Amino acid sequence: MEKDDIKGTVVIVEDDMILSMVAERVVETLGFKVVAKAASGEQAIEKIKEHQPDVLLMDIFLEGSIDGIETVSRIRSFSNVPVIYVSGNSDKDHMARAKKTGYVDFLSKPISQSKIIQPMEKAIQISLEYDINQAS
Repeated sequence: MEKDDIKGTVVIVEDDMILSMVAERVVETLGFKVVAKAASGEQAIEKIKEHQPDVLLMDIFLEGSIDGIETVSRIRSFSNVPVIYVSGNSDKDHMARAKKTGYVDFLSKPISQSKIIQPMEKAIQISLEYDINQAS
């Protein structure tokens, strides 16, 4: 994929290696570049600081001491990266906690190209608008 063909950059946070690989393949098929992957919240925070991606694809249940929602809460102290949560569990408590972090969408696993295309397009639009506003 040529640099000019890339729609945006993505960090994937998923502790299941197979699901991480599936997510990577799906977002790359849509024209996005995966710049980093992480399995824990702590790793995710470092990857976001390092790569400053256009979109963050975030699982809720992760390795380590903090879950995906807490990770995004901490990321919000230094980044407004658009977040798409991907989880096998969309109960009311998790949805309420996630809502406080300002996400683009909350998708159920497994993700597919048809499920993620609109949220990715929306996230990249938000990211572009944020970049334009930061520049002015």
